[in-house]
Amino acid sequence: MKYLLMIYASEADENAMPPDEIGKVIQAYGAYTDALIAAGAMQAGERLRPSSDATSVRVRGGKTEVLNGPYAETREQLGGYYLIDVPDLDAALSWAARCPSSGHGTIEVRPIWPM
Repeated sequence: MKYLLMIYASEADENAMPPDEIGKVIQAYGAYTDALIAAGAMQAGERLRPSSDATSVRVRGGKTEVLNGPYAETREQLGGYYLIDVPDLDAALSWAARCPSSGHGTIEVRPIWPM
């Protein structure tokens, strides 16, 4: 079954990290990605540009509104994702707990609804 692991963290906290800590996080993500690939679970994954680079679109009353930045003001921003294919929710939750950002952010695990 496919699951999307959405990685939420505070951009402000990440921007305040010292360079050596950022290097450790990047190495941890490399190892995590390698483990997903080795397990055959990795389908896709990418890091997202900062939320300040986002554009939000909504339609209200038949009119399209384009907003700079994210729509919602939140403490944590969506910073990346992994699409994984694992046997069940327990396996997906296990991978989410191993994600390097799970210690300081939130990993939302959502099953994919096949179309």
